[in-house]
Amino acid sequence: MERLDPRARSDMYGRRINRAPSPLRARSVPYLTIMLGSLLPVLLIADLMPLSPSFGFLMLLAWRMVRPGLLPLWAGAPLGAFDDLFSGQPFGSAILLWSLAMIAIEVIETRFPWRGFWQDWFTGGVIAIVYWLAALLVSGASVTPEMLAVALPQALLSVLLYPIMTRMVAGLDRFRLVRARKLD
Repeated sequence: MERLDPRARSDMYGRRINRAPSPLRARSVPYLTIMLGSLLPVLLIADLMPLSPSFGFLMLLAWRMVRPGLLPLWAGAPLGAFDDLFSGQPFGSAILLWSLAMIAIEVIETRFPWRGFWQDWFTGGVIAIVYWLAALLVSGASVTPEMLAVALPQALLSVLLYPIMTRMVAGLDRFRLVRARKLD
């Protein structure tokens, strides 16, 4: 077996030792992805009814469920304000609903500290449907059975997209925590 020169060994392993994640990336990726999710439905324009769910809200749910301690409880208010600017909802509706969703998730996690995929999907799906219905009521439109039937695909799509969003958030979390390279 060959012995490596100590300088070669330090070059081989020394570049990977004592690295820390970039603080800017570690703090900004969750907020930027949620804000990007709020901007995404603006690009997907529908004629009469919005067919795409609130991707910003789904990203908020996914970040909160995948990384419970990462977003503070008050983060729903400023992120909801950003969503209100681009969603077309009355200003303050997402602030209120996102804050209430963050509080609801906090209550659920303190009540049921064990977690699993199915519990997270159920919780995220129920919160997404309640958010959809509350946003529909807050919008000021008259809620009729026909309107609910037309808007129902948006609610179902948000429930079905939740696991995909959590998978994306897990990948973004790995990207967020990649160790920064030292420049020698």
